[in-house]
Amino acid sequence: MQAKNIFFLAAILTLVYSTGCANNNTAPLANNNADTSGLPPVETKSPNSDYKSAFSGQTRIAGAKTTTPYKVDKIAEKLGPPFAIVAMPDGRLMVTIKSGYMEIHDANGKLVKKITGFPDVLFAGQGGLLDVAFDPNFGNNKIMYWSYSEKSGSGNATAVAKGKLNEAAGKVENVSVIFRGTPTNSNLQYGSRLVFDKSGNLFVSIGEKFAPESRVKAQTLDTYLGKIIRITTDGKPAAGNPFLNKQGTKPEIFSYGHRNPEGLDINPATGELWESEFGPRGGDEINIIRAGKNYGWPVITYGREYSGDQVGDGIQQKAGMEQPIYYWDPVISPSGICFYKGDAIPEWKNNLFVSSLSGQHLDRLIIKNNKVVGEERLLVDKDSRIRDVTYMNEMLYAITDDGDIYRISKK
Repeated sequence: MQAKNIFFLAAILTLVYSTGCANNNTAPLANNNADTSGLPPVETKSPNSDYKSAFSGQTRIAGAKTTTPYKVDKIAEKLGPPFAIVAMPDGRLMVTIKSGYMEIHDANGKLVKKITGFPDVLFAGQGGLLDVAFDPNFGNNKIMYWSYSEKSGSGNATAVAKGKLNEAAGKVENVSVIFRGTPTNSNLQYGSRLVFDKSGNLFVSIGEKFAPESRVKAQTLDTYLGKIIRITTDGKPAAGNPFLNKQGTKPEIFSYGHRNPEGLDINPATGELWESEFGPRGGDEINIIRAGKNYGWPVITYGREYSGDQVGDGIQQKAGMEQPIYYWDPVISPSGICFYKGDAIPEWKNNLFVSSLSGQHLDRLIIKNNKVVGEERLLVDKDSRIRDVTYMNEMLYAITDDGDIYRISKK
């Protein structure tokens, strides 16, 4: 009888524990003997096409599962429509609000200060106040840089400005526009991420603006459309750029043949620039960006037109054009990206995290030797479009289109 009572009590405790965990935003407890390799691919939907990948593992890689216990906390909610969440050098967060201002939040999500004083933005379509980056010497000079869409004649263009943060006054001062892109009449696909290289130059991604007459410009070197550029902090072409002093080209261009590159980060293991890029209907990409390389859009793509028709000649490979490291079909709509640079969750070290809009999750890509070897989907239960993600102090911070901030940390 005593044994039966003990068994009954154990069963009740197990039920209570499992019920409690079901309502918790935490990962399962670690199982060091769990096999997290070779799981089924996380994508189960049918692709839009029967295009053949260029190499094994370029898409639908084996699934993976994090075994280190972690937790997810919502630390802020219902901010204005955001574009970026970026770690500040002092351990706080800067959030850009597309309608034309920024907010400083502490590491626990509390609003510290609203920042204004930015140039007028064209807040329409996919435009507005977009990304932000901090000067490598920000601790001393308080200079920051931001990208935004601005009116240009009868059209609009991507612009980059810089200014000094006066936090006490809640504004930026001594503002100057250091770069202006090629104007078009479309208010879609601005790209517009910013990241500094190790030399203190600024990478800026620029979309091809979607319209048929502008998408083809991604292949020409006389406009900024569909390009990643590299400039100095004064907006000049950076030394060593691949098209310096070449007639008929824009000397700021670093790479070309891009559609809508909305994610940039430096791989801490290699020092190279990685990029996420929206495809049309299928063909979202992850690329390693190298000087002077042509990434193919709209000549090659693993996607199709939104109508279902093939893009151009319907080819996926061509000599002289780079293949993506990884691609998705159907799309996940990859926006901001970041590498996990810490040790708190060891299996995440140097993994790439990709915020997913239409896919409504945070995508984890395991990278080895510049290849994707595993994939996992996080934050799936939030049912939210993940707009951007940043790494800070052993943690990830993700922001949704609804203006919610989630902090992901070791349990």
